[in-house]
Amino acid sequence: GVVEVYHSLSIYIHIISYLFQFFQYLSSLFKFYHITMAEDVQLSSNQTEKLLQFQDLTGIEDIERCRNILDNHNWDLEVATQVTLNMREGAPSVYRPLPRSPPPVVANPPDQRVFLAVRSWQPTGILGWGFLFISFPFQFMYSTLMKLARFALSFIRADPRRSVTDPARDVMNFIQHFEDKYGREHPVFYRGTYYQAVNDAKQDLKFLLVYLHGDDHQDTDEFCRAVLRNAETISFINSNFLFWACSVNSPEGYRVSQALRENTYPFLAVIVLRDNQMTVVARLEGPTEPEVLIRRMRLIMSDNEASLIAARLERHERSMTQTIRQQQDEAYKESLKADQEKERRRREEQEVKAQLEREERNKILEEEKRKEEIQRQKIELASQIPEEPPVEHPDTIRLMIKLPAGTRLERRFKREESLKFLYYFVFCHPESPDRFQVVTNFPRRVVPCEPTDVHPEPPSFSDFGFGKSEMLFVQDLDA
Repeated sequence: GVVEVYHSLSIYIHIISYLFQFFQYLSSLFKFYHITMAEDVQLSSNQTEKLLQFQDLTGIEDIERCRNILDNHNWDLEVATQVTLNMREGAPSVYRPLPRSPPPVVANPPDQRVFLAVRSWQPTGILGWGFLFISFPFQFMYSTLMKLARFALSFIRADPRRSVTDPARDVMNFIQHFEDKYGREHPVFYRGTYYQAVNDAKQDLKFLLVYLHGDDHQDTDEFCRAVLRNAETISFINSNFLFWACSVNSPEGYRVSQALRENTYPFLAVIVLRDNQMTVVARLEGPTEPEVLIRRMRLIMSDNEASLIAARLERHERSMTQTIRQQQDEAYKESLKADQEKERRRREEQEVKAQLEREERNKILEEEKRKEEIQRQKIELASQIPEEPPVEHPDTIRLMIKLPAGTRLERRFKREESLKFLYYFVFCHPESPDRFQVVTNFPRRVVPCEPTDVHPEPPSFSDFGFGKSEMLFVQDLDA
């Protein structure tokens, strides 16, 4: 009767289990074949495992592309995954811009606190144990068949949650869905991506509380209504944490789920900066009560507050050091600027002085050249002055010439001779000024004796109207 039916069901369950394991083995062989045949160069078993994990985390179906990405990052699985997922985000940060790559998160440190609560059902009485005995094979068969179905579907189409297109939109959609279903009384949700929340928590030295929402889990609804909408819980979280949440049914939530590897829901993770790395210091999994949750989070904060204080002190010290360095740099720049200005003025003064000296030397040289030219002209013109006629010559004119220095000169010229010889005579005298004019005493007239370009040949003495004897004065034009 019943024993035979149960025995048959057990055999059937074992057959299904073996089939499931066989299909998993075929899947591994299929993936391994594509990986090893992608290039002639064979991969090690460690690289093959990393390649499969990378493909699983990023959702990239192209094996060759996965291999190239890992190759470019020296087969560092964590760095390659974070960089690839960060490049997909694309959306601007709600709070501050992200760095070139997201801060790495240590998901499983050795001293991590784990609070795990599983709601268990204990059968009571003969009917309870009988129901458990009869229903267990069917539940197991249903679970196994669902796994097989999901496994088979993975060959037909990729999980849409692996295709991260707009992570910020996933978060905003979850917040909207949460408020539509549970109301607006809840802790303040961080309105940005997971990596933005991690980055802001690191920059602000705050605790980050991550909530992964399992839509299909039996304890999710009760947790949202009784815990997240609790006034004390809301006040405590808002005062002490950045609170980020997302549904694991969305690509962004699924990606974080793959990184944190939760066991059950509701799932909370506390992340904080420790030893210069963002670290998951605690996990709270399974159903809980508001007062229990607050008590556990106080304990988590107490365990890790010292790390935050040390980080704040270190950051303050760096800030002070940077401020002092900036002040020193500014003082140095001001001093350098003053020295440069002083040097500039000194150079300008030297240049002005040198220019004046050059101009003075040029003036002296020009004056020397001018005097040399005058001496040359005097020598040349002195030879052109005609000989003085004798006293008894009937057609002569006697001139008395007074120089500016008071020296008196006397000279006779023939009346028909040009006045230019008067100019030559005065010009060639050692006490004569370089530029001068000759004037008569009374009536006062300027004697046009200097040859010019306009009048190269001055009139004769007789043409000017000189008498037998005249008194002339030489005026210095440069005086």
